[in-house]
Amino acid sequence: MTLTNVESIPGKTIVEHYGLVQGSTIRAKHFGRDFMATLKNIVGGELKGYTELMVEARQQASDRMIAQASELGANAIVNVRFTTTSVSQGAAEMLAYGTAVRCE
Repeated sequence: MTLTNVESIPGKTIVEHYGLVQGSTIRAKHFGRDFMATLKNIVGGELKGYTELMVEARQQASDRMIAQASELGANAIVNVRFTTTSVSQGAAEMLAYGTAVRCE
């Protein structure tokens, strides 16, 4: 499955649009990560636990979006975007969305 954040795929022709596809996951902070992040805020630097959490969330949301596009018969997703939303204290949704298409 080809994913791109632009409207077309260079060298390919979009022959069919299947519409919007999306995938999401809601993740909560792990107490251990949260505790370490609090300590890291004091001295500064990257919050590696949260970085890993976001990488995992983006991958799972992407995988779910790709699965939805595959069910429709698409072989590519264009205009891919990611967004996050706070769901509750300590939990956030990662949403991946785009337009499922078939290219030749």
